[in-house]
Amino acid sequence: MLDVLSDGFRQAKERLKGKATLTEENVADAISAIRTSLLEADVEYGVAKSFLQRVQDQALGKSVDLKAGKGASKMRVAPGDHFVQICHDQLENLMGPVDTTLNLPSNRPATIMMVGLQGSGKTTTTGKLTRYLQRKKHKPLLVAADIYRPAAVEQLKVLGQRTGAPVFHIEGASPVEICKQATAKAWELGCDTILFDTAGRLTIDDALMQELADIKASTNPDNILLVCDAMMGQDAVTTAQAFNERLNLSGVVITKLDGDARGGAALSIKEVTGTPIKFLGMGEDLDRLEEFRPEGLASRILGMGDVVGLMQDFERVSDGDRTADAMKMLQGQFSFKDFYEQLSMIQKMGSLKDLMAKLPIQGMIPKEVNVDDRELTKIKAMIDSMTEEERINPKVFNDSRARRVARGSGRSPSDVQELVKRFVAMRKMMGNMGKMMGGLGGLGGALGKIPGMNQLSQLNSLRKMAQNMGSMGPMGGGAAGGVPDLAGMMGAFGGGGDGPKKSPVDRDKLKKLRKQAKSARKKNRR
Repeated sequence: MLDVLSDGFRQAKERLKGKATLTEENVADAISAIRTSLLEADVEYGVAKSFLQRVQDQALGKSVDLKAGKGASKMRVAPGDHFVQICHDQLENLMGPVDTTLNLPSNRPATIMMVGLQGSGKTTTTGKLTRYLQRKKHKPLLVAADIYRPAAVEQLKVLGQRTGAPVFHIEGASPVEICKQATAKAWELGCDTILFDTAGRLTIDDALMQELADIKASTNPDNILLVCDAMMGQDAVTTAQAFNERLNLSGVVITKLDGDARGGAALSIKEVTGTPIKFLGMGEDLDRLEEFRPEGLASRILGMGDVVGLMQDFERVSDGDRTADAMKMLQGQFSFKDFYEQLSMIQKMGSLKDLMAKLPIQGMIPKEVNVDDRELTKIKAMIDSMTEEERINPKVFNDSRARRVARGSGRSPSDVQELVKRFVAMRKMMGNMGKMMGGLGGLGGALGKIPGMNQLSQLNSLRKMAQNMGSMGPMGGGAAGGVPDLAGMMGAFGGGGDGPKKSPVDRDKLKKLRKQAKSARKKNRR
């Protein structure tokens, strides 16, 4: 997600590495890298130009303090770090401030009108918004007002069945009449929210806009949300402008952001139209609708992760207090059964690539590591084929057991042996890490709700831990959030073929990582 943008800011930081001061020359060099990435990511030209000017003015007009913190926590910071902070602040200002609340009156059914071009994911987003409202204790009514697209009504009915929400439609009636009659149906069914799934077109035309304007005039919706496909590039901005001029939008939902390496629309829409982005839609799962947080997306673009977003994902799929599970992980006492539960939770939280992007360990996991959601399914298939004894005590494994598990999971015996070998090593490593972290106080608050995070006294400790884990070899790569070494385990099956694969981290790279970790620790002690 947003790989093109992230690469540009990463290059900018690299160009400032080793610089003692921010000068007009080296700032211009860094901004050049960002400019290229913004344009390649389809950020609207005027938006990119004004953003870069603000960054440059801030970078050259600000004195740089090379020390941060107080007392024992005081540390030296580089000018490049200040430049990254300026970029973060300006990205956040570019996309925000955002109010993700919807106008939902309490004395009558609230109305939400969903608009957008055909193929933008409007109907799917209507289903996701239904699930979102249900989590907030609302009872939505879905209105099938798209009478032109084949199977549009049926698609909404399927989504209604999946969410348990009623669907209203009048066969042969006009979209305007269907939406007008929906209010009476909502009162009848006791629904407090009405979602109009309106028709779209392949392109904006007068007939479409007139129909939407008529629906707005007859129903006076409390919210009008434009569903916009991130993969449209700069056309997304043009589309948002056209809809906003005619309908006066309440907000925008950006969809398919996980399927586009560019995603410049997310940076352009608010600046150009003044219409806030309220939600991000990622993946097909109905739970994958996120409230838009400019600071979280800015951090992810800059490779700094989004721990708050990760916590929200965990809270969404967690079924209670998992402190005991976290302690088992950190003490190295977990079994394949525990690990299986962790994998299942990760799959509920979203794609593995998206999850890794939210961890503040970017740049510490080699790019060669294959982060593929299919690998989780392969691992789960092998665990499913194990006996109860094997899941609890992997030490009982021998060649005969490995062959049986391989036959049951469609993998090779060497895959099974490699999984067991890495699992045992990972459990040992986690146990050792738990001992090292034993003296740290609990973090408390929101971050402490993520398994393992309550063992860290501050966010910087997570960064140091990830850096230390990177120097431990192929088993390193991520224990935050109760996710034990998934990157390392993926290395065992990286190519998708049979047999074990060599870790992509070679000895020279390990040596370099150890030196970097040692240098960072010395630098922090100064």
